[in-house]
Amino acid sequence: MTVDIRVVRAGQMYRYYLRHTVVGDGRRPARTPLRVAQEQAGVPAGRWAGRGLAALGLAPGEEVTEAQLRNLFGEGGRHPDADRIEAGRLAAGASPKEAFKAGALGRRVTVTGVDFVFRPQPTIYLLWAFGDEETRKVIEAAHEYAIARVLEWIEDEVAVIRYGKDGIYRVRPSGGLVAARFRHYEARSGMPLLHDHLLLSVKGQRPDGTWGSIHTTALHENTVAASALYNELVAAEVCETLGLATQPRTVTPGRRPVMEIAGVPHELIRWTSRRSDQIAACLTELEHEYVTAVDDDGEPRFLPVVSERARAKLNAVAARKTRPPKQSARPLAQLRAWWRASAILTSGVAADVITSLLEHARAATAAIRARVAAVVDVTLAAVDVAATVFVMNDGGRFHRRHLLAEARRHLALVLRGRRRDPGLDDQVVAAAISTHCLDITEPKTVRGREAGYRLYTALWSLADLPARHRPPGPVPDPDRQPTADHCESAEPRPPGPDAGEWEILRIPLQYERAVLASAVVREKLRTTTATAARGRAYDDVAHQQAAMPEQLLGPEPADPEYDGQEQMPGRREALDLTALQALRESRTDVEALDVTAERLRHLQDAFTAAADRAHATTHRYARQDDADVARPMRQDDQRTHGPQQDPHQGPQVGPGR
Repeated sequence: MTVDIRVVRAGQMYRYYLRHTVVGDGRRPARTPLRVAQEQAGVPAGRWAGRGLAALGLAPGEEVTEAQLRNLFGEGGRHPDADRIEAGRLAAGASPKEAFKAGALGRRVTVTGVDFVFRPQPTIYLLWAFGDEETRKVIEAAHEYAIARVLEWIEDEVAVIRYGKDGIYRVRPSGGLVAARFRHYEARSGMPLLHDHLLLSVKGQRPDGTWGSIHTTALHENTVAASALYNELVAAEVCETLGLATQPRTVTPGRRPVMEIAGVPHELIRWTSRRSDQIAACLTELEHEYVTAVDDDGEPRFLPVVSERARAKLNAVAARKTRPPKQSARPLAQLRAWWRASAILTSGVAADVITSLLEHARAATAAIRARVAAVVDVTLAAVDVAATVFVMNDGGRFHRRHLLAEARRHLALVLRGRRRDPGLDDQVVAAAISTHCLDITEPKTVRGREAGYRLYTALWSLADLPARHRPPGPVPDPDRQPTADHCESAEPRPPGPDAGEWEILRIPLQYERAVLASAVVREKLRTTTATAARGRAYDDVAHQQAAMPEQLLGPEPADPEYDGQEQMPGRREALDLTALQALRESRTDVEALDVTAERLRHLQDAFTAAADRAHATTHRYARQDDADVARPMRQDDQRTHGPQQDPHQGPQVGPGR
């Protein structure tokens, strides 16, 4: 995600923000006025934002003062100009208690706000760092525009004020929200990183004019959707203004690709990722400690594999352990000169490419625009979104916000930097819910009956697929070395100081299976949809997939007039939806997940390979008499599945042996 969220509390946390965040993450000298410290750090002054400013007598774009920050975020959520209001009431003869109450915004709170951090994709802030002044201003304007639109969406669709017993009733803040925005230019490592901290106050005004507190849980729940919206908007504004296009880039194998500006060398991205390399090295050590940890009795404390959830937690620990100390902030002009010189000397990219990075990106854009049409088919988008969300959420259950985030990612992938019509993401979500989702909500509270908290699952699993359960298998021996191929015999761990250098077994990521699930469902719909609709939809998807990475491509018909009614030579019959059920059940099947991860690198044969994997996963549920016995197998089957054993007939040798 490119949008992070963190709670701001009055007291020590607020003082941290006042000493560091508001001055560009530098160190603010003691007794130095805020504006002077910001000028010394070379960062602009903070600015107010949000529609709720009108109720406070402030205007968007006004400079944020230290006294206003202290009142709103450090004093329990008072009016930013509470000092002036209180002094005026005292001068008018009011008592100190009445004067203090006049400057309050409802009850005092401990959690005074949330900190949203917005940062664009690496290729965008690389263009910002190496481009000329005009390019820099365009990117900063797009960055600010995207932040403003996300804030408006939060005000209109996300933020709620709770009231009633136990806060069971909710209402939108009628006047909007109040936020203070602070601009930063660099990361802790000193590399370029354009990003803004948006300190959003939890105070909001009810329709009756009274003040209440925004429910921060709703903000956390919709952070992924906010991040997807920001990514889509900032890339579209930059591309449309500068004549660029985006393309998908795989950062971590198995995870969804990120949309980056085409034509920016990946070596420059690596040049900025010093922190990423440090985190990755520390993560490897933590994973080894995780899979080898034992309790006082010598029993393994955790599973001998690293799941996706465990990997995320270990990654957060690695980030904290490798976090460098903050450096003194420097003016932007000085930073840009240093970045350019450092990239020329150490990145491995030619100097003429760095100095003319925008022209190289425009040349790559021309090639993409010549072969990719920005066509959005709502029907196909609904299939992709529903299948992806169904696979990637535990138990196949999800809320509308999950569909909305995935719909925005899908649109960013298809449009390649083009602006879209407002509300198109909502149309995709509505189509997915009405066509491919089943409402399984059992509301027990008022909150459960709200549209945003209704619970859905994919319609296919309940209507078409039988439920199967895999009997629990034996726990692998912790004293044996985990291998990438589960069918091979495990070897004892080598002793000595190099014992942690073997490959640690990791569960493949869910996005790999989500891509295949979408392909499976599309194939099913292609064989059951009317000819006219099918021809139109698959013409559109051919445009959408023309510049996608190889591992995301599905097979295309050789004849453009092909409508799917006749079987193409060399192809198997249409896939059965049992493949989708196998994918869903494979969440707890480490072996089946590993199979899927291997084959997804070549999704041009997705339909044929999916059928094989579906049958292999189904047979894998057979009970085994002796799981530790090594079974002979063909060499070309090493990457798919091992021979199965019937509980009554004994071991079977694979075909051809």
